[in-house]
Amino acid sequence: MRTLGSLAPDFALRNVRTDETVSRSEFEGRPLAVLFICNHCPYVKRIQPGLVTLGNDYAATDVAIVGIASNDADNYPDDSPAELARIADELGYVFPLLHDEDQSVAKAYEAVCTPDIYLFDREHRLVYRGQFDDARPKNDEPVTGRDLRTAIDAVLAGLPVSEDQTPSIGCGIKWKPGNEPS
Repeated sequence: MRTLGSLAPDFALRNVRTDETVSRSEFEGRPLAVLFICNHCPYVKRIQPGLVTLGNDYAATDVAIVGIASNDADNYPDDSPAELARIADELGYVFPLLHDEDQSVAKAYEAVCTPDIYLFDREHRLVYRGQFDDARPKNDEPVTGRDLRTAIDAVLAGLPVSEDQTPSIGCGIKWKPGNEPS
């Protein structure tokens, strides 16, 4: 797991909906939530409505949210840029969804699964890495985003984020053959 307090790695990735490049530097001085997500994982599918609500609820705040899809789109066509854009439009994500074609950003963030969630403070130091909430594909827990929302609210209020964090669980990132992290 990425160490709390570490700096957010740089990225410059294509937004699958606008074809524009989005970089981490665009969010300097703002808290930044980085969500490693995809289309096909049942863990992500379970929280998709919550991701839409999260984006809408925080759109008028200072926090920036980006989704990053790093799966091997050749072997997982549901995670191709075209399909990512289609589902993002269908769901109504208000945050950019970026495609990490060479998977270098997933490696830099030490992401291992979908969803894998990171929150950085205004200086882009990691303050949260963990689950969205307790909802899973085979439970009846409501999708609230409680864990991430609590962390975001603390950062926006200038308060420390609890280090008692529950790691994300989900589907492993689908690495391209020979591209698996060492």
